[in-house]
Amino acid sequence: TRIKMASGLLWRGTLSRFGPSVARQALFQSAHPISTTPSLSAKFYDSPDDALQGIEDGCTLLVGGFGLCGIPENLIDALQRRGTKNLTVVSNNAGTDGVGLGKLLNSKQVKRMVSSYVGENAEFERQYLSGELEVELTPQGTLAERLRAGGAGIPAFFTQTGYGTLIHEGGSPIKYDGQGNVEIGSQSRESRQFGGRDYIMEEAISGDFALIKAWKADTSGNLVFRRTARNLNPPIARAAKITVAEVEEIVEVGTIAPEDVHVPNVYVQRVFKGLHFEKKIERLTVRKGADQVIAMDPARERIIRRAALEFHDGIYANLGIGIPMLASNFIPKGMTVHLQSENGILGMGPFPTEDEVDPDLINAGKETVTVLPGSSFFASDESFAMIRGGHINLTILGAMQVSQYGDLANWMIPGKMVKGMGGAMDLVASAGTKVVITMEHTAKGKHKIVNKCSLPLTGKNCVDQIITDMCVFTVDAMHGLTLTEVADGVTVEDVEKATGCSFKVAANVTPMPQI
Repeated sequence: TRIKMASGLLWRGTLSRFGPSVARQALFQSAHPISTTPSLSAKFYDSPDDALQGIEDGCTLLVGGFGLCGIPENLIDALQRRGTKNLTVVSNNAGTDGVGLGKLLNSKQVKRMVSSYVGENAEFERQYLSGELEVELTPQGTLAERLRAGGAGIPAFFTQTGYGTLIHEGGSPIKYDGQGNVEIGSQSRESRQFGGRDYIMEEAISGDFALIKAWKADTSGNLVFRRTARNLNPPIARAAKITVAEVEEIVEVGTIAPEDVHVPNVYVQRVFKGLHFEKKIERLTVRKGADQVIAMDPARERIIRRAALEFHDGIYANLGIGIPMLASNFIPKGMTVHLQSENGILGMGPFPTEDEVDPDLINAGKETVTVLPGSSFFASDESFAMIRGGHINLTILGAMQVSQYGDLANWMIPGKMVKGMGGAMDLVASAGTKVVITMEHTAKGKHKIVNKCSLPLTGKNCVDQIITDMCVFTVDAMHGLTLTEVADGVTVEDVEKATGCSFKVAANVTPMPQI
């Protein structure tokens, strides 16, 4: 009687205020109270082998991780035991030789990799160049966004990343014939202008199964990730029909505060608690103390000390592998530089001491690092939203070639060497980011600054400044290079001989300063 009376009062009051449709909805809600018991849609498994039920030959698998950080190592081992073949695997990279996804390459279970980076996996590179493996190389930020879109029901989107490159124009080698000829090339992308800037269309990625690694799951399937082990795991979790989460710990519902959940249980169908985690570190990098002096080649040190002058207080910067990252060692005391790493850090600190090493905390070069007070961690899709959105003020990268109008090539030599573009295409695509290239002026006597790049482009008209061991150029997409600084002992004539294109000379060429 009380329920009927309450319902009647609710009906009459709501009807008089809002009309019949809203009143019916309110009455339905009163008769069907909200459940306070979580829906246990995620199933929990005792072994990784059981958690992989249903994976068959020819499936498309989305696999989390960045390098060896945050990879579902127990699930990968179980997949190797399962022997499933002709797989299409979507992942940032394929581990290293014989580690992580490298195991599946060794056992010839993978037909096609969709990745952003080959890196130092020699077997990955060998199978690709010999024609044994199909590889669809995709910019890292585009890969993250394609996965995010796949999980969000968005079939395609437009991005500046890759415009004017093989990604846009098509023909990027997917499969070689064994003789070094391209047997399968990538398709061209539709392009369109928005606000006077050029964009290309990318299609979403989804998969049959997602294999991810999380730190904790509660008994309803909510997930939490630890530090940079988050990386691509969250967008991958959302983009598959069935998501299998390998976790280190399972806790009761309520242990994880709702605001701390990184992936809600609606995206998670299966959970397995790993019994053993190797957590191998790809590049263990430590410092011996705060005053450690790093020995450097004088020419490289000249580049690094000049590049460090591009920092200013409060800047947000992303530094590439090698020479660019070493510039962070010369940030002046008292200056705050917010270092961003595309695998999911803002506020990156120096290399750790041996006691501080954490396999769940690496930079984009897979080196162990630390973080500073006020830092934050996030997934790869958010990391590249910062980058593409122009929120990063400065990026410093290396190069194989730079053209006189600012075209950049730094990711492959067709048929000979391929490392992948990683996040570089995304980093140079934003109009709001200053792009500085640091490199030796020549390579084995050959020009690296050229009239036109002969290697596949990373970005078109994207470079703002070039810093070499000989000089500094500013770059204008319309008017070309201007020489503004020269190193000690270097003349304008020396620069002319070492440069493979014409350039202007500033009215007041200054000595190349050093921090």
